[in-house]
Amino acid sequence: MQLTKALSLLTCALLSSATVPTKTVKRADSSQFVTTQGSKFFVNGSEFPIIGTNAYWLQALNEEQDIINTFSNISALGIKVVRAWIDVTEIPDTGTWFQLIANGTTSVNTGANGLQKLDMIIKHAESFGIYVLLTLTNNWAPLATDNLTESIDGLKSSVQSRAVVDTFNASRPRNFLSNDYGGMDVYVRQFGLQNHDEFYTNQTVLNAFMNYTTQIVTRYIDSPAVLAWELANDARCNSSVAASATCTPQTVTQWHSTVAQHIKALDPNHLISSGTQGFLCMGCPKLFPRQTSPAQPSARAVVGRRSVAKPLTRERIIQERNEQFKKSRALLPKSEQDKGEGIRVRGRWVSTPTKRQSDSQGVGSAFDGSQGVDSEDILGIPQIGFGSFQLFPDQNTYGTDDPSLSAFNNTLQIGINWITTHGRLAQQFDKPVSLLGFGLVTQTNAPDFVPFNSTVAPFASDTTLSKASSTSSSASANSTQTFGVTDSEQATAYSTWLNTGISSGVSGLLQYQWSQGNLTAQANTTISPNDDTTGESSNDDTTGESPNDGYSIQGVGEDTVQSILQNAIQSVSST
Repeated sequence: MQLTKALSLLTCALLSSATVPTKTVKRADSSQFVTTQGSKFFVNGSEFPIIGTNAYWLQALNEEQDIINTFSNISALGIKVVRAWIDVTEIPDTGTWFQLIANGTTSVNTGANGLQKLDMIIKHAESFGIYVLLTLTNNWAPLATDNLTESIDGLKSSVQSRAVVDTFNASRPRNFLSNDYGGMDVYVRQFGLQNHDEFYTNQTVLNAFMNYTTQIVTRYIDSPAVLAWELANDARCNSSVAASATCTPQTVTQWHSTVAQHIKALDPNHLISSGTQGFLCMGCPKLFPRQTSPAQPSARAVVGRRSVAKPLTRERIIQERNEQFKKSRALLPKSEQDKGEGIRVRGRWVSTPTKRQSDSQGVGSAFDGSQGVDSEDILGIPQIGFGSFQLFPDQNTYGTDDPSLSAFNNTLQIGINWITTHGRLAQQFDKPVSLLGFGLVTQTNAPDFVPFNSTVAPFASDTTLSKASSTSSSASANSTQTFGVTDSEQATAYSTWLNTGISSGVSGLLQYQWSQGNLTAQANTTISPNDDTTGESSNDDTTGESPNDGYSIQGVGEDTVQSILQNAIQSVSST
């Protein structure tokens, strides 16, 4: 890959603050394992600021040299952290699998195409000085037979399993999508259960998951290349399988506590993270409320003149939002102000039911507990070493649109607010909080975009969807609809969000997702010959590219995104 094309003037301006002399923060111990002190990460006695990337498909690479080349390219940018999936619960025709769950039984593959492949990844990560954040399971595992809890612009009827109908993704090999590596609902289905939250509460399932976790954790207990154990990606009450009426955010919090205690008893060396989307529950009862000490001075925010971080409350969120709306409205031309409404440009598809806000003065679904998780409560668990959140505005709502801003500027501002909110939580709890994944789908990537709770690309071309017998007319209409931001807008958003995270005290920022070309391709594997990502053609080429679920940076815009990451690395290394 070629690197470092010049950024636009805007991108350079956003990150030009990285000119102060480098300072190295030291601490008394010098553990080779990543540790924390307050809201910062440390390793080998020095502060360890994290700018990283995601490569959920890392274990699906076909050859050892592909792993080496991928780490080499990542390392060349200065990236030191990679987040990867390790929950594989179906045996592919060829390729890697770690665990099989079927008919209420589980088996772990310790062979060359199993945990020995993970051994290889850890070995080469260590040789490149890269730390791997290993995600133990995923919230999402959609199939056509599920009682889906949400749809995307009326596409619920067209969501199909690749095993049922030859749709857009039927041509894709196992593990191409991030939601195709097993997950919580695989346990639920294979143990004959009905509700997603039984993954959290059923003791048989919990024992099976902790047995797998034990085998993974104890295998790498002495490896400094493991950054941390992430309990689950985006855990919450709802998923591909519906939740029961009794699931609450406290259900998910208790599961995190139980599993975190189990892992910490096995492995005192590594940190434990939650992996949640960062959704909160203002006013909900807390199992692990924030502990305050009158003897300690009030925590201050990292940014210059910022005031002492105050606890998040419903009233505070609404007040700050209204003040922000007022300021942006004041910037409009007088003629627009007099209309009683601002400029509203809608370039995105219609929100799903879970994204809509029924009360314009409500705190919003990202804060009211309706997502079925309370990341603030989870952050209070003693064994949780650092908190997490994610930012995917194409799929989730993190705030309320400002009627005075355009669609893109709303996306930009809501991202800034979401990052700042979690920077405050880091200061309040005196723990690191990391943005484990952020991304925006570009117009170029729109045909490949597959939402995390779907198996269908809603904006693929008509020809790739025409074989689906139950594909709705709505799907056909949306397949030709313009969707996504421009490459320039993506660059602006990524630069702004990284810069905001750095200045807000967010201690880890991971772009989603890394792209790798010139990979060894093998038929019927994740990296298949000449996979053009459309399912329309194939030939005998022996090289392939890493999977793309809509957030890949391969091709157009790749050098720009890589340069943005490099600049962010320089910035955190200089502050």
